[in-house]
Amino acid sequence: MSEQNGINLPTFYGQKAGMTRIFDEAGNSVPVTVIKLIPNYVSLVKTEERDGYSAVQLAYGEKREKLVSKPVKGKLAKAKIEKTLTKFAEIKTTEPATEEILGQEVNYADFEGETYVDVTGTSKGKGFQGVIKKFGFSGGPASHGSHFHRTPGSIGNRATPGKVFKNKKMPGHLGDKKKTIQNLRVVEVNPAEGYMLVKGSIPGSKNGFVRVSKSVKK
Repeated sequence: MSEQNGINLPTFYGQKAGMTRIFDEAGNSVPVTVIKLIPNYVSLVKTEERDGYSAVQLAYGEKREKLVSKPVKGKLAKAKIEKTLTKFAEIKTTEPATEEILGQEVNYADFEGETYVDVTGTSKGKGFQGVIKKFGFSGGPASHGSHFHRTPGSIGNRATPGKVFKNKKMPGHLGDKKKTIQNLRVVEVNPAEGYMLVKGSIPGSKNGFVRVSKSVKK
């Protein structure tokens, strides 16, 4: 991966590679998540005059050529992108961009040094779960004859109001939702080796795509 070529944007897409730990200068153990830096290219530019708002579309997620449809290949060719990328996402911009940046790769110079980021990903799907795993309910006694072990208990009231309220904590699908973790400190950025280290954990499973943006609250 090129180290500093391309354009600077406040957002890029990467892949979660897993977690590990490093030791700082004081010898303290620091838990970090490794984010794989994958190529991000500008595939489309939207303007106020033509589209009603300013934005830049990024293309990422490379696959084998035979797995890419002809319309997508045409879209990439129009943007002068040689790689066979299959995922696209928009980033709103405050300043209008020009068509000159089409096909350029995003670099990571803005994320070096003391930087804080917001990371968005899809949390791990855990299927249908009960209230103890899903919400941390205590449950009942585990002894024989209890008849109340892991059930949620009563879910309603009396004749008034005579219904179950909306958003009642009930068994159901757990995970597989879009989640954002804010204000994660960037520990290291190494474009040459193709990885970024952020302190703490981020949503998603291994090899899942994540959106990394400059923190909005820092």
